[in-house]
Amino acid sequence: MQFKYIDNRDLIRWYMSEEQELPVLVSTEWVAKNLNRPDVRVVEVDYDPQTAYFQGHVRGAVLWDWKKDINDPIERNIISKEGFESLCSRSGISNDTHIVLYGDFNNWFAAFAFWVARLYGHQKLSIMDGGRKKWIAEERELVKEAPSPAPTSYKVTKVRYEYRILLPDVRARLGSPTVALVDVRSPDEYTGKILAPPEYPTEHAQRGGHIPGAVNIPWARALNEDGTFKPIEELRRLYQGMGVTPDKEVITYCRIGERSSVTWFVLKELLKYPKVRNYDGSWSEWGNVVGTPIEK
Repeated sequence: MQFKYIDNRDLIRWYMSEEQELPVLVSTEWVAKNLNRPDVRVVEVDYDPQTAYFQGHVRGAVLWDWKKDINDPIERNIISKEGFESLCSRSGISNDTHIVLYGDFNNWFAAFAFWVARLYGHQKLSIMDGGRKKWIAEERELVKEAPSPAPTSYKVTKVRYEYRILLPDVRARLGSPTVALVDVRSPDEYTGKILAPPEYPTEHAQRGGHIPGAVNIPWARALNEDGTFKPIEELRRLYQGMGVTPDKEVITYCRIGERSSVTWFVLKELLKYPKVRNYDGSWSEWGNVVGTPIEK
């Protein structure tokens, strides 16, 4: 395994893994040139498709609605293994398809979908660096026609439980010197000054603050103004400078797990930290459960 750097205008960091032929980050230019590849399926992941996908999307991209497709429709949980199989099958995705994800909100929900797909063992995955924001800024083609891909028979062959962590296991690790907790929310959320991000003022927990021992490294510090990821060495300095080093088990969290998926992607997929787990219950769970310890 090795990092490959390519000097282009998008400053893409091309990380080539043993499991896939394409890097985990692809540029908008690459996507525009490879829309007709039969082995690639472009997927737009939106929090609100009415204001994004249905207003225009990358030609050939299928829609994954974050609330309906990536999450369980009843429980506060991600979709089941069977749900992921069904989602991929109706999206025309086989086990050998390379999925390229992008979306709104600086790829928050695309990163969440990437994490869920990795959790369910899909190897061939990429994120379009910069997401919808960059694609639109570059005035690239948008279409409203939704594709109708031929269904497949997708099967999950391995679940990577080590990529996720639940509340009891987070609590059991409090105070451990071998664990780094990373709160990726805004400083005001971290300190408890506000209970929810400005984008979702009514979606808040009962209590404010952060998990004891967590360091605050907002997700956006890993990105440039155009929504693309910063260079590898800059990212490495950012996290290691805050004590988040590759020798530790790293746990990322935010409010509902979508912003922390961006940081999980940086640490696990770009920096290749060996033990990174996303706590998708995040503050909406921790801040509402009776008796969980809180710092401000």
